[in-house]
Amino acid sequence: MHRIDREPHRFFDGGAPGEPPDPAAPLRIVLERHLEDGVESFSLDRAVGYDDRWLGRLRVPAEADFRSDLTSVPWLFTWLVPRTGRHLPAALLHDGLVGGADGATSYVSEEGHRIARDSADRVFRDAMADTGTLLVRRWVVWTAVTVATIWVGSTVWSRRQWWHYRLVAALTIGTVVVLGAVATLDLFDLGPELPWMGDRPWRAELLGGLTGAIVIPVALGLTWGRLRVAGVLSGVALAVLLHVSLALLLLSALQRVTEGVVRRAPGVALGAAAVAVVASLVAFVGFLAR
Repeated sequence: MHRIDREPHRFFDGGAPGEPPDPAAPLRIVLERHLEDGVESFSLDRAVGYDDRWLGRLRVPAEADFRSDLTSVPWLFTWLVPRTGRHLPAALLHDGLVGGADGATSYVSEEGHRIARDSADRVFRDAMADTGTLLVRRWVVWTAVTVATIWVGSTVWSRRQWWHYRLVAALTIGTVVVLGAVATLDLFDLGPELPWMGDRPWRAELLGGLTGAIVIPVALGLTWGRLRVAGVLSGVALAVLLHVSLALLLLSALQRVTEGVVRRAPGVALGAAAVAVVASLVAFVGFLAR
């Protein structure tokens, strides 16, 4: 970990195709939208230039067929990290450094550096700081891309090191999910009791569950070695957001079912909506009458 002070001037105009970069000019992002087989992506009409503190000047893209999905965030978490915002220049830079679906990278390093994926994640985090992205958000985003790198691998990791990262990441995620489910059942007295919750008043069980959602992921995250910060942050975030994520999944499923019914049987959907409104009105009046 190292402290990074915001230096927005590190981003510069990489120039349009055929134009030289201008390190003295401010960054200009010009995107062109593409829709292929229902999948949205964007290309750059002007390259993104960035002067990294350790790797020197970098430019993305170096190839005309460069594509980016902006910030690669699962739709479930776009409320936490939007696809665009202050961090967009850093996200475009990171996409060029790690490559697209075919694994090909798209960047130029003026000092001739070949950038491994874990180094690209570090560049991403520092670049987010230079864009003014808030501290918590950039570390959460860095953690997410680091977990992705663990599954894909990095050229500078030995096979043993890669498998270590994958095993401890799987252990952390699996343990947090299982304990989260058991803790939920324990809270409603529907399953086995956890020692830090047990048979106590619900407020004490809720507090015990919250402490467990912090202490246990921290302990598991420390097994990640050099990536222990990502291990701690991913474990705690998963534990804290587990129930929020499940609620969002249920709401999304309900929305998809509703859309399907409206599209295939609009009359049935209208009738169901009318019944729901009438039932709610009757129940509301009943509550007022008590």
